[in-house]
Amino acid sequence: MEEQQGPKVAQMALYFGANDMGSTMIEENVVASAGVAFRMSEKDIKRTIENTGMTPKRRNMTYELIS
Repeated sequence: MEEQQGPKVAQMALYFGANDMGSTMIEENVVASAGVAFRMSEKDIKRTIENTGMTPKRRNMTYELIS
């Protein structure tokens, strides 16, 4: 099975200052119509962030932390 590059690119983005792994997608059709089919579960997103030594946190649409 081929290894996915998505998580590695996401980790690199975090190292360079990105701070939003999922963001809010109102219309996922935009991404799908661009030909993107890669998806990560919430569990995989958390693990990807944790593997960088960073702590994943959930936020709402106004960027307030959710406990």
